[in-house]
Amino acid sequence: MLQWMVWTTPVAVFFICIGLMLVGMTVWELKSPTSLRKGFLPIATTRGDRLFIGLMIMAWINLAYVGLGEKMMDWFGLEDSPSLWIGFAVSLLVLAWVMRKG
Repeated sequence: MLQWMVWTTPVAVFFICIGLMLVGMTVWELKSPTSLRKGFLPIATTRGDRLFIGLMIMAWINLAYVGLGEKMMDWFGLEDSPSLWIGFAVSLLVLAWVMRKG
């Protein structure tokens, strides 16, 4: 049933982290309801809004990183494609930034 997806360790960790974030945000919201806040994003957002926006950006960063993997091999003269952990780490940093300052 899941043969169409390449379930590597980075992919599994990525989805596990997303699931843990959703559970954590749900618990946080139940214990401490959020209010609208204006950060660098052009709209006032709640924690849930920033998480959604951050997760979308994470997905785009990871897709772009995977899509550009072969081109990065040519650009930087690498023998193997770059590690998926790099894209994952970059996307987590961007998510943390959006959650904190967005």
